[in-house]
Amino acid sequence: MAKSKKQPWRLQELSLKDVRDTEFEAAILPFGATEPHNLHLPYGTDTYEIVSICDRACAWAWKKGARVALLPQIPFGANQNTLGFPMTINLDQAVLDEIVAATCESLERHDVFKLVVANGHGGNQFQPGIRSLHGRSPVFVCLVNFYQMMADVGAKLFSESGDHADEMETSLMLALEPELVELKAADDGAVYPSRFEAVRRKWAWHPRQWDLATKNSGVGDPRKATAEKGAKYLKTSEERFGSFLVELAESELDADFPFDRRKAAPPGGEAGGGHA
Repeated sequence: MAKSKKQPWRLQELSLKDVRDTEFEAAILPFGATEPHNLHLPYGTDTYEIVSICDRACAWAWKKGARVALLPQIPFGANQNTLGFPMTINLDQAVLDEIVAATCESLERHDVFKLVVANGHGGNQFQPGIRSLHGRSPVFVCLVNFYQMMADVGAKLFSESGDHADEMETSLMLALEPELVELKAADDGAVYPSRFEAVRRKWAWHPRQWDLATKNSGVGDPRKATAEKGAKYLKTSEERFGSFLVELAESELDADFPFDRRKAAPPGGEAGGGHA
């Protein structure tokens, strides 16, 4: 998180007086991870990224009048398949889901009924847990995976594909925390394929044990990364995510929320929100 004066959306910086003076409309809970990222990025890469993306989006939303609260980040994720690397810290998904559920209970007591789970780690799979809360908690919970939110932008900005310590993540860290990046130490991010054709064709799946599937935990060549690419990515994410937070804060919690029943869309279109 940027070192600056106290900001009204960062809950961990606020006093009781500040909080009493603000009627928060929604809360954002960032989840990162503590794991290796090739030989050139820090273990906290996912956390640095998601916190910065959320912080910038909240700043953008506040300028538009949305009173959103950025909750303190959770720096651990579901990392069972990277425990072969030293000092990886794993929290099972059930523990992460309990954190979300307990946060909802607290928010309900404080009359905040909208929560965004902001996920920065691909191993975290929040959908089943959030689905199980539906109907049991009055708090509306939605999920934002930042790498999915920005997939179209990433496809245009970055020439090297990957999904861990790759060109995209390295560019973000060069823009956010350049002193923590040692790009000369990076390997090429090549991976060892599954021996099963069905898995290679992506209609079968098995977990990736990262110390067997990768050289040094990286997936994707990071060596074309630049701070300029990272800054462009962050600028677009700020407005994109911020706009969503404004919409969420302003949307009335009526009987039809979160759907707009004044119009209909084809199955799988805008109204459906993807698979159930």
